[in-house]
Amino acid sequence: MTPPLNTHPIHQTRRQLFGSAGTGIALAALATLLGNRAASGAGGLPTLPHYPAKAKRVIYLLQNGAPSHVDLFDHKPMLTQLHGQQIPDSVVGGARFSTMTGGQTARPCLKEITTFARHGQSGATVSSFLPETAKIADKLCFIKSMHTTQVNHAPAITYFLTGDERPGRPSMGAWLSYGLGSETEELPAFVAMTSRDKEASCGQIFYDYYWGSGFLPTVHQGVKFRGSGDPVLYLSDPPGMNRDRRRGMLDDLAALNQEQLDVVGDPEIATRIKQYEMAYRMQASVPELTDLSTESESTLAMYGPDVTRKGSYAYNCLIARRLAERGTRFIQLMHAGWDQHRNLNSQLEIQCRDTDAPSAALIKDLEQRGLLDDTLVIWGGEFGRTPFLQGKIEDTQRWGRDHHPYVFTLWMAGGGIKPGVTHGESDEFGFSVAADGVSVHDFQATILHLLGIDHERLTYRYQGRRFRLTDVHGEIIDPILV
Repeated sequence: MTPPLNTHPIHQTRRQLFGSAGTGIALAALATLLGNRAASGAGGLPTLPHYPAKAKRVIYLLQNGAPSHVDLFDHKPMLTQLHGQQIPDSVVGGARFSTMTGGQTARPCLKEITTFARHGQSGATVSSFLPETAKIADKLCFIKSMHTTQVNHAPAITYFLTGDERPGRPSMGAWLSYGLGSETEELPAFVAMTSRDKEASCGQIFYDYYWGSGFLPTVHQGVKFRGSGDPVLYLSDPPGMNRDRRRGMLDDLAALNQEQLDVVGDPEIATRIKQYEMAYRMQASVPELTDLSTESESTLAMYGPDVTRKGSYAYNCLIARRLAERGTRFIQLMHAGWDQHRNLNSQLEIQCRDTDAPSAALIKDLEQRGLLDDTLVIWGGEFGRTPFLQGKIEDTQRWGRDHHPYVFTLWMAGGGIKPGVTHGESDEFGFSVAADGVSVHDFQATILHLLGIDHERLTYRYQGRRFRLTDVHGEIIDPILV
């Protein structure tokens, strides 16, 4: 008897045709990838790490909107001496700024609106607005010579997170999920959380591509935890659905997806199978993760009064610690509200009050639990703010600072970073790098190095070339490494 005609290939698209032509190769590669992940629990590439890692995981406290370095960390007496006077043209040179001050001819120096003191044996200068951060100054490494090429928020954040100012590249967390996998099968390798200042006076937009996977398989994109309701959509089963029924439904769905995968070899189908499984496991793991009843009163008090308010920065910092100890590889906290163009006088203190204690508590909490040594914590924005005033000097209630990419400060702690040191410096105005400049790609190369990855060797072939997080740049910042 003549076998029935299989009509499925007749209806294939051109993409499916070429995809199915390479199905054997695709499935072999996929089987290798999935086999590696199954063998280790949460996988990654078999060739990684390239050398022994000092850090196992990263918590990135990204302060959207750009904190003012000259008001918080980089004390510049010259700004007070010349307060209200035009910043010298020789300092500004041909620097470009955002459209808000690009045409502003008067650029008077603006003194810091806080007071500074030296703290700890390291003598680090920290603002009076950050008293809890000041107490842990000897645990931190301040980089005061960061610089970037981007002058607007979204491109600058994208540049820090993906190595390119244009959307479409994989984010740092996605690269680490792809390269190193996770230490657990119960939670995602990459989690993103967002928060805003209490006053909601000025917040940046949180674009999904900040935690996207770009051209990497979508299984590596960040899972966003929401600030209200269930942390993840559809975490709870609908009425009438129990765990056994859910398990059976997923098994049947996986079988159907596997049939399609066997035909076309599309890695995105494998992603779909894995994500359904992850969602099922998260139904049990996430409620336990977010149950803070097991935390001591002293721990909760350390993070501050907002720690039990879902979606707050303090709550997210505590969840970050709980994710870290449960095996999540990259935890990305993004807190908006630092974009103080005309409200520096009032808003900077509010932002610091919201973020100071939780940031310091996270460091102390990780250290108390023996996690800081192999957890890299980063605090910083996408650029700094101008040493000169945006606005009029006589309008004292509406002082502000514009975006400033030419030099700014961030800090790092744990995970192979030298504690109690300051690297690099700015000029006497806090305008330009004076010594030991650190570019965004240098920063990224150093993070990968601490995780045991040679940034030049972690690549992915796409559209005819091999891409990497650091593009074709990046030097490791050796002086800050233990």
